[in-house]
Amino acid sequence: MNIHSTAIISPDAQLEEGVEIGPYVVIGTDVKIGKNTIIGPHAVIEDFTHIGEGCHIHQFCSIGAPPQDLKFGGEKTRVVIGNFNTIREFVTINRSTKADIGVTIIGDYNLLMAYCHVAHNCKLGDRIVMANAATLAGHVLVEDYAIIGGLTGIHQFSSIGAHCIIGGVSAVVKDVPPYTMASGNHAKLFGLNLVGLKRRNFSEKTIKALKDAYRIIFRSHLLLKEALKKAQDEVEDVPEVKHFIKFIKESERGVCR
Repeated sequence: MNIHSTAIISPDAQLEEGVEIGPYVVIGTDVKIGKNTIIGPHAVIEDFTHIGEGCHIHQFCSIGAPPQDLKFGGEKTRVVIGNFNTIREFVTINRSTKADIGVTIIGDYNLLMAYCHVAHNCKLGDRIVMANAATLAGHVLVEDYAIIGGLTGIHQFSSIGAHCIIGGVSAVVKDVPPYTMASGNHAKLFGLNLVGLKRRNFSEKTIKALKDAYRIIFRSHLLLKEALKKAQDEVEDVPEVKHFIKFIKESERGVCR
């Protein structure tokens, strides 16, 4: 390990092989940091935070601070961050309240650019990109490969679907279905994320099926319940269409239209 002499580290923190700790870092109690993870200068890793291997936490980040929730009573809750994440300057990630999942979770291979905020009880999947100053309120779910544009705010309890892209300076107050593009204040849909789907090597068969499902659900002028049934009955049965329909059916806030 390479630990700078000015770092302040709790004696019960667990640091694995190859960890680098920069100048003036503060690491709290019951913190675990996986092998080859780098913690940049002036970062603060507060109590009950677990970080996986191969991550790079850049300077001035704040991870594991208590949730910004008036209901929080000081209980022991956690932040769990997976492997190979890049967390850039001034990012803030709060630990959870004891409600619902009871933990703030970030998966693997994510990029959180400067000034992003991940609030309490959020759950992020893998390979997500949050551009500069994108912010998640509490209890937000973000599925794999989602891209959230800079200066975009996501309302609490919202869900952001896999492989979607949200334009910059958007205000998202409803769920964004997977595989779509959304933008605006308040955000609305602008079709499928076709460029993203092609870059991720989705087959032409899958993209056509998603196009058919999107057209029926959002452009047929049917009631949503009727449109979902029609799409389920008529569109080719591929896993992505099943996920698309299931996400919309199970949305509690309603989806962007």
